[in-house]
Amino acid sequence: MAAADIKKPSVLIIGGLGYIGRFLAKYIHTNQLASTVRLVDKVLPQLAHLAPEFVEPCSNSVFLQADASRETAMSRIFDHPDVPEGRWDYVFNLGGETAWSQAYEIYKLRSYQLSITLAKEAAKRGVGAFIEASTGMVYASNRTPRVEGDKLKPWIKLAKVKLEIEQEVSKIPGLNLVILRIPHVYGEYDPGFIAKALCLARVYQDQQKELKWLWTEELRINTVHVEDAVRALWTAAEWRRGNSAPSSPTLSRRPTLSKGDEGPTANTPVFNIVDHGETSQGMLAKFVGEVFNIQTGFQGTIVSQFAKLNLEHVVDDLNEDVLQPWADMIERAGITRPGPLSPFLEKELLKDSELSLDGTFFERTTGFKYEHEKFTANEVRKMIDSYKRAGWWP
Repeated sequence: MAAADIKKPSVLIIGGLGYIGRFLAKYIHTNQLASTVRLVDKVLPQLAHLAPEFVEPCSNSVFLQADASRETAMSRIFDHPDVPEGRWDYVFNLGGETAWSQAYEIYKLRSYQLSITLAKEAAKRGVGAFIEASTGMVYASNRTPRVEGDKLKPWIKLAKVKLEIEQEVSKIPGLNLVILRIPHVYGEYDPGFIAKALCLARVYQDQQKELKWLWTEELRINTVHVEDAVRALWTAAEWRRGNSAPSSPTLSRRPTLSKGDEGPTANTPVFNIVDHGETSQGMLAKFVGEVFNIQTGFQGTIVSQFAKLNLEHVVDDLNEDVLQPWADMIERAGITRPGPLSPFLEKELLKDSELSLDGTFFERTTGFKYEHEKFTANEVRKMIDSYKRAGWWP
């Protein structure tokens, strides 16, 4: 091993084939940042819809198939011939259940159990930095951007479990922890929230219909580009390793939690990761209209109020209107492997709840700079181009 490689950290990524995980693996691989890398996931690479640029960073030579929620899997996951005593420098926990609208018990089993099991093992092994990916949906809904010490009131089941994870991992002695609260992540090959809006717009474009949105154009749906998200993860790990003493004053500079809020312990470093664009529904509607050349608008107060009172029926009707046309378009295009894209709408994601974050604390503390400062119409075009390259887009 060359002398320059000796100081490079060893890196363990749980959920390494997920959307963020594969981009983190690619970022590390492209920039040759690590001496040793292991990606852990329950899904095999062959079944993960990997685009060509991820094949080498996520190759079998660095991949381990395992269920990280099981204590019996910890030795297989952490033991590595190039990592003495399994004491990895950086462990990134991007694993767990990411699908929306699952039962609370599913999130407890697949996310909570996984995070607690991993965190305890990381503490026991003396891992240099343990980065827990959480969500900005743990905050009470408010249009004013939320800072790290603001009121916590999760508004979807996944966020409720994520907050429970934050509380428990922060209590584990000896864990060199950082918690990152992340909004909607978008970028090339994105299968998530923004992607659903694009699939919906494609259906309405095909039908030459106006796409009208619920609630208001001011509703905040804050974002971060996936490339900035993985750079933030890496920055957080480097920062934590350099501030590993629990008594470090840097770790307690975040705002104090309001009385009555249940959050991670006061000396736990918690950071919001969010771009500078203050992304809203109105912006998304504008960009969709521009890129797809369709009319967009908002339903208005009366229809939105009806939807609020009858959300389940409204969502069922919307899905019935778009799913078959989407399937027909896929078939007409001759797409046999459509990938993870779908216009299927989740009731939880159609709530009129504000996802509005302030990421100043992370930038000020670590010196981090965003390369994709805001969500734009050009980013929408890049996403669609990536779907076409992957053979997913009708």
